[in-house]
Amino acid sequence: MKHHHQHYANFWPQLEKFRLNHWLTSLPPALDMALDADANGNLPRWLPALDRIMQFPTSDQAWLNQSAITARSEGFSEADCVELTEALRAFIPWRKGPFEIENIAIDTEWRSDWKWDRVAPHLAPLEGRKVLDIGCGSGYHLWRMLGDGASLAVGVDPSMLFMTQFLAIKHFLGEDLPAYFLPLTLEQLPASQQSDVFDTVFSMGVLYHRRSPIDHILDLKRQLRPGGELVLETLVVPDDFGQLLVPRERYAQMNNVWFIPSVDELQLWLEKCGFKNVRCVDLNQTSLEEQRSTEWMDWKSLEDFLDPNDHNKTVEGYPAPLRAVMLADKPK
Repeated sequence: MKHHHQHYANFWPQLEKFRLNHWLTSLPPALDMALDADANGNLPRWLPALDRIMQFPTSDQAWLNQSAITARSEGFSEADCVELTEALRAFIPWRKGPFEIENIAIDTEWRSDWKWDRVAPHLAPLEGRKVLDIGCGSGYHLWRMLGDGASLAVGVDPSMLFMTQFLAIKHFLGEDLPAYFLPLTLEQLPASQQSDVFDTVFSMGVLYHRRSPIDHILDLKRQLRPGGELVLETLVVPDDFGQLLVPRERYAQMNNVWFIPSVDELQLWLEKCGFKNVRCVDLNQTSLEEQRSTEWMDWKSLEDFLDPNDHNKTVEGYPAPLRAVMLADKPK
């Protein structure tokens, strides 16, 4: 797992710099367990592809603050392109993006840039801020956060596939960029005694997968400094549906969906957890253009999860995916 070790060799010094010293004792053993090759059946398939990717030089130029995160070099040959495409395709399904690496367009299942365009205008400016992104997927939004001036962007997601995708992209963008991936869960992150580390904490597309949503919100709060901003994006039900949906079995074919509140209910949860200035800044019904099957994610996608006769309903008959962006402040 040499690439991971290199990734963390760059990460540990950052912890001293950003007053995250309390992570130095408990994170390394948690990472060793998470990165145990025997515990990850797919790693033997992904690591050779990652090895091939690491043979290519880092790109000459990178663009982070645009729709497709882009890396480009002069003189990248046609043969290189073929080999790199094959290596990147070993990491299918690519869910969050898009990326354009050496003229290879990775058309991901989600147009994550659309979500960013809905979220970004409402945020406290990210310039110079330390940012934590829970459930970061391949890390697309980490790059956008750096593109908007964040000084440190830490992504947390237990998926080893997403970590491998992240490391592949980071190789081309530049190893020295201060974005890092932890293949863990939020619950595994040490909470500091001062609890004043991150300026902005994101949780996008995670809350409805949590059996205990209130605990998730409190865990997010623990990582924020006093006065810091929480960005919570999650599925909600329309006001006229009622207070809360607990799907009987699946929701839009997802079997791990627990609680989908209304916006008012979600606001109440955040206030009950001690957040101030709680507000909904965006409400958006997911379109078939934003989430769809592509050649980089060739499994079923949103269209297959909606009622074919009425796209305002899921196949199970529930309200179709509606996403709210909530902002809230941790009291000073």
